[in-house]
Amino acid sequence: MKLNKKWAVAAVAALALMGTAACSNGKSNSSSSGIPSKIDKKTTVVFWHGMQGDQATTLKKLTAEFEKKNPNINVKLEGQGSYSESQNDLQAKINSTLQSPKNLPTITQAYPDWLTAAAKNKMLVDLTPYINNKDVGWGSVKASGIRSDLLSGATINGKQYGIPFNKSTEIMIYNKDMFKKYGIKQVPTTMAELKQDAQTIYKKSNHQVVGAGFDSLSNYYVLGMKDEGVDFSKNIDFAGSTSKKVLNYYADGIKDGYFRMPGSDKYLYIPFTNKKVAMIITSSSTETWVKGSLKNKFTYDVAARPGKYTMGQGTDIYMFKQASAMQKAAAFKYMRFLVSKESQLTWAKATGYIPVNSAAAESSEYKDNKDLKLPAQLENAMTDLYSVPVVKDAGATYGLLNPIMQNILAAAQKKQNIDNAIKSGKTKFDASWKQ
Repeated sequence: MKLNKKWAVAAVAALALMGTAACSNGKSNSSSSGIPSKIDKKTTVVFWHGMQGDQATTLKKLTAEFEKKNPNINVKLEGQGSYSESQNDLQAKINSTLQSPKNLPTITQAYPDWLTAAAKNKMLVDLTPYINNKDVGWGSVKASGIRSDLLSGATINGKQYGIPFNKSTEIMIYNKDMFKKYGIKQVPTTMAELKQDAQTIYKKSNHQVVGAGFDSLSNYYVLGMKDEGVDFSKNIDFAGSTSKKVLNYYADGIKDGYFRMPGSDKYLYIPFTNKKVAMIITSSSTETWVKGSLKNKFTYDVAARPGKYTMGQGTDIYMFKQASAMQKAAAFKYMRFLVSKESQLTWAKATGYIPVNSAAAESSEYKDNKDLKLPAQLENAMTDLYSVPVVKDAGATYGLLNPIMQNILAAAQKKQNIDNAIKSGKTKFDASWKQ
């Protein structure tokens, strides 16, 4: 499988950003860079993460494997709860601890927009010298094998502060048995087709099965606007005609019953596996949760998200400056291990996250994986990626979209006119861009 052009388009920029290898003659430059060439004494690396379930179990397994190969390095995994839109414990922990830098971990999972203030205050480590170091890194960006657009996505203000780790994209997971039962012959590829198929399923099931739903309301709005040609920015008129078109598409479906939003169960894979919803637009990593909960109740499959664009998402790993030189070197060796071909194959198979390592993504071991449906659809699912821009207030406003959308859809569910909820949402949306 050839890498999609979207994977490669940032390669030149990423290489320019990283620079050449640390030493022009190709030799390691550890002494002059201050990066220890060996971890020759017991060193502890503290890693804050938001992994749960099989994700946490697999991370522990990989960490134990790394420690066995590197007996002088102890990686202390410290789970900080969730990092979802609705319950972002990890971000809250990082934000509160930035006020006391000595209490920060060596490394943490994070989205780049969480750490813009930390970067501005020079609290993060520029990882370029570590990437270009042949002792603890790879010697060059090219040698890392990391997908170029994911690597460039882990930059803040042009500096490579992060290494991509648990990455996903939005996909559609659907009930194949229901498609057959209710006469849906082709998987919907556009939002218009999604609506039509959702209405058909809802009607033919005598209103017992909701046609479709979107797990991330923030993603729904951002990608809905992008499909209309509007990038996510402070220039959006939330109460304007284009925005209302996107909002009404979902609200109409909620009002009439053929669409659903996440409720008290938080994630749509629960009603999906209970045969209450036929199609869910969700993170690619959700497939492992679907498979674990399904217990052979029906046959499911995976397809690209309807619409032109899909969301590239997931966190990176960042390093804090307060760590010692030995801790930083040890931490980067660990980061290098986590994104290696072998580790990424293990990670992808167990968690449903997409491999950040090109060799892993291109391998027959990944593409021919029969345990998950995503690998065979990965290229189709990532044709046109879009991510929330790393600019001031973008991350906060993106997160605020979830409760704003909930209020709008709750009004629709009560058969109310949603104009007042949209006006209220506009006030909050505009204010969030001016924090």
